[in-house]
Amino acid sequence: MAVATFRKDSPRVLVVTPEITYLPEELGKKLHVPNKEGNTSNLHAKAGGMADVSATLVSALCRAGADIHVALPHYRRMFHVDIGNLISSELKTYMGAMHGSRIHLAEDRIFYYRDSVYSGYSDDSSRQAMAFQREVINNIIPDVKPDLIHCNDWMTGLVPAAARRMGIPCLITVHNIHTQTCTLDAVEDRGIDAAAFWSNLYYSRQPYNYEESRSNNPIDLMASGIFASHFINTVSPTFLREIVDGYHSFVPDGIRHEIAGKYYADCATGILNSPDPSYNPETDKSLEVRYNAADQYRGKQANKIAFQSRTGLAVDQNAPIFFWPHRLDPNQKGCQLLSDILYNVIDRYYGDNLQIAIVADGPYQKVFRDIVAYHNFYDRVAVCDFNEDMSRLGFAAADFMLMPSKFEPCGLPQMISQYYGCLPIVRNTGGLHDTVEEMSDDCTTGNGFLFNDYDDGGLFWGIDSAMRFFRRPAAVRDNAASRGLRAATRRVHYDVTAHAHLRISEKMLARPLVRDYSENH
Repeated sequence: MAVATFRKDSPRVLVVTPEITYLPEELGKKLHVPNKEGNTSNLHAKAGGMADVSATLVSALCRAGADIHVALPHYRRMFHVDIGNLISSELKTYMGAMHGSRIHLAEDRIFYYRDSVYSGYSDDSSRQAMAFQREVINNIIPDVKPDLIHCNDWMTGLVPAAARRMGIPCLITVHNIHTQTCTLDAVEDRGIDAAAFWSNLYYSRQPYNYEESRSNNPIDLMASGIFASHFINTVSPTFLREIVDGYHSFVPDGIRHEIAGKYYADCATGILNSPDPSYNPETDKSLEVRYNAADQYRGKQANKIAFQSRTGLAVDQNAPIFFWPHRLDPNQKGCQLLSDILYNVIDRYYGDNLQIAIVADGPYQKVFRDIVAYHNFYDRVAVCDFNEDMSRLGFAAADFMLMPSKFEPCGLPQMISQYYGCLPIVRNTGGLHDTVEEMSDDCTTGNGFLFNDYDDGGLFWGIDSAMRFFRRPAAVRDNAASRGLRAATRRVHYDVTAHAHLRISEKMLARPLVRDYSENH
């Protein structure tokens, strides 16, 4: 695949994100942070898919030759930094590594001792967001002097308003619809001079003037980011249309109206995220046996036996495995649909030795553990805490991946599963609609199984469809999975995602920035 590249007059882009999985070497001096054991660790702060997407996009933009800068909170504990134990010479080296780097760490004590990116307390998360944005607005933007700023979700919602005041074009990526509200005086108490850009924010009601609204007219941070940005993107085309058409009742009116306004002004688009390039069965070190499309049947059987042995499932290379690799969140992911039918699924396909493997954390994990214990399903149903290596092995071992989401802004598991020859079973919504095509009766087209109704009957229908496919001759199944694997690596690729973002930059800066793919051949 040809790689998009910037022209010589590439802009300076500041990516503002509260989480990221890794930072590429292309960011100038690679920042290694010494920990108290004297080892080094790359910066890593992950709570969800935003971390993976941010890392993949930054890496792809760097390879394209962009002048990329990244603003992150300084999570010292998660970055394994022990400032107190550094001697003065080490501290000088550490601070010097950050100075002049393309990595800009927002400093505030609220970040230093955290074990996770977000807190379970909304007030704490709000204070984090204010501290991060204070440093970005007051220090990082003036230092970087970017041509363009790329923000992510509500935690950066004030930045587009400040950027508009500074005359800097700003893009915000809407990963999800979560938001928080606060008043102008609360923002100012955190050290942000909101009076300079108060008119670029989105309020609970129409403001009369600054003084009148300062204390009693709350700001919606996500809606403010959308309202003030010059351009927005959601993380799939279908999710964008669903919001604009009012398909989801849980989307706040302010956010929906602002997204719709950007959409009808031709300032909004949907760009599918793409999995990190490390998800590759040919090179993935977490697998028992690595494989490609040509020998995926042999590779998956070997990985299936290894996975079954490690999870306590009955070892049977011919058993169909249905895999659940994403968080057990009943508000979005539909895990309760699976729990409602779990016994009946196992009972219906007991003779096929059907197995279900859950490698995921979340509030619903205990429900599944209780069901397994009550029915003594230990050799048929595995429930494991999330582990990256085990999850990757699960994709390589499983025949099918379950994702019955109520809504899905993009989703990555359904794309990752295709990379490993594992066919997704998904609800027909959002990014799932954009990346999964129904398997045809003759198995010559399609890459998975979709159902429309968000209920246990819909999920059961999807599982039944998958089992009808599984009972086809092995050669038919192998050809379909191999075809899907090849197609996924061409269609859903980080360079495709990066190229789409580069085209947005062209539009926002009103000048050609990117060499066409044809110029690289």
